[in-house]
Amino acid sequence: MLLNLLLGVPVMAVCLILQSTLVVFALRFYVNRQANIRDHALGSALKILTVVMLILIFGNLAQVAAWAALFVFIGEFDELSVAVYHSAVNFATLGYGDIVMSERHALLGPLEAINGILMVGISTAALMQTFQHALRRVLGGPSL
Repeated sequence: MLLNLLLGVPVMAVCLILQSTLVVFALRFYVNRQANIRDHALGSALKILTVVMLILIFGNLAQVAAWAALFVFIGEFDELSVAVYHSAVNFATLGYGDIVMSERHALLGPLEAINGILMVGISTAALMQTFQHALRRVLGGPSL
């Protein structure tokens, strides 16, 4: 169990750093382009929000890849594609169970799921903040 924590917690920290960096990048992208959202111009808002969403999704996919790299590094999976699939299932908390980790590293799955739900929550909060702000601009209401 201690080995799993020693392996998983640093990856969680890397994921937090990556997520924080990309959230800041996404929010800066939005702030620098919010003037392009004119009153009642939903199309321009959606274009900007789509880029913000893609930045955040890229961040989550990069974290899935980081966990997959750990799984390959410790010899849990021989193929990166299998490790990425398993990692995505864990990160998204789907828990299909079609591919399971060895008993030795089984705790890494729940650690990644905890990490994933927290990081997806951060992405959701950032996207919702930009969405609400853009909606206020489009509808002509008060800005945040």
